[in-house]
Amino acid sequence: MIVLSTVTKTFNKTVAVDKLDLEIPAGSIFGLLGPNGAGKTTTIRMIMNIIRPDHGEIRIGGKFITDEIYRRIGYLPEERGLYQKSKLKETIVYFATLKGLSRTAAVQQTDYYLKKFNLTGYAERKIEELSKGNQQKVQFIIAIVHQPEIIILDEPFAGLDPINQLLLKQIITEFQADGKTVIFSAHQMEQIEKLCSRICLINAGRRILYGDLKEIKKNYGVKKFKIQFEGEKSQLTDLIREAWTINDSVISGSLSHTTEINDILKKVIARVTVTHVDIEEPSLEQIFIDLVKGAPDQ
Repeated sequence: MIVLSTVTKTFNKTVAVDKLDLEIPAGSIFGLLGPNGAGKTTTIRMIMNIIRPDHGEIRIGGKFITDEIYRRIGYLPEERGLYQKSKLKETIVYFATLKGLSRTAAVQQTDYYLKKFNLTGYAERKIEELSKGNQQKVQFIIAIVHQPEIIILDEPFAGLDPINQLLLKQIITEFQADGKTVIFSAHQMEQIEKLCSRICLINAGRRILYGDLKEIKKNYGVKKFKIQFEGEKSQLTDLIREAWTINDSVISGSLSHTTEINDILKKVIARVTVTHVDIEEPSLEQIFIDLVKGAPDQ
């Protein structure tokens, strides 16, 4: 488990992370979310021990980070940091040896992932000759080539086409199945929603939402519904609330936290014949937008 306790980081007079408490369970896929400038990357860099908090503490498996723990972490930064004049394969092998692999093991792992990502034919090419998407794949390989126990991915899907996004997701779920911990920071809410079991939303350096994703959607989201019916819509007009709509055969609207779909259906069924009901779960993106917009200015 990764535990952050009242972690604070200030740059000059700007508070980047403000008394952040966070627990990331071992073996989970965890989403760290927030608008630009919220403090996500600063938080990640503190977990990585690249920068240190001004106050508070960070523990991994109950221990402060050491070189030994650091070697068990894989990190994909948002900014590309590849040596553009170096050849693809030798670059990956070099980073793998920095993480403690023997050269033989580093070459074997590199060859495995080059094949998996359809990059074998580029092995002797210079990094600068690769497309942005292929460079992103290389950075991902570097992050995982040493089979880390913790993988931290900052905007991992940037520049990737749908096929390679799917490949990344498959590898990430395989890592979790092996008991590894994956931390995501991404703007693509649909990707986070599909992969993560727990999330933390931070804004202006503060935690404003944290916990199990299913529970968050249940407690914070607004469900939308559509009821298809047969009969005279004039029989239903007095039931229609503000922000609901009704046309010739469909009632649509949003459920409040105090209103259940069954309560609506009982009233509708008493007047017309219901033929179909659709309930749309709230999206993480909408919850994110609502909470960030509703947050007070700092």
